[in-house]
Amino acid sequence: MRRQDRKLDRTETDKILKNGDYGVLSMVGEDNCAYGIPLNYVYMRNSIYFHCASEGQKLDYIRKNNKVSFCVVGEAIPLVDQFSMKYESAIVSGNASEVDGDEKFEVLIALVAKYSSDEYLEKGREYAVRALDKTTVIRIDIENITGKARR
Repeated sequence: MRRQDRKLDRTETDKILKNGDYGVLSMVGEDNCAYGIPLNYVYMRNSIYFHCASEGQKLDYIRKNNKVSFCVVGEAIPLVDQFSMKYESAIVSGNASEVDGDEKFEVLIALVAKYSSDEYLEKGREYAVRALDKTTVIRIDIENITGKARR
């Protein structure tokens, strides 16, 4: 990181990952071209988790090359008079792999809890049970993590 004065410590970086609404998953696509896709996620157990359909481009790319990067932007406010931006972000890289069993179900419930209100948790749990066989859950085992901010 060039601007060490903007480097965040692990606690601040974890907070961005925990509180972010969405992230961008980047992976190697066709013909070794970069491919990035925004998605919702949950940060738990020092890993990033997301769910997707049981088939599709994202899974094809991960199965071919599981090295990925994931970026979350927590805040971004233009500083118009300074031609700059007030921001905070976190970037992780690591290996993506499919999870199953109890871990898969726990992640689906964690996603419901993150993106829904308490009044829908029971409905969300029922939805997760019904979706279990139709959904794939991916875990990114974090190998590198950085956070940066201008505040």
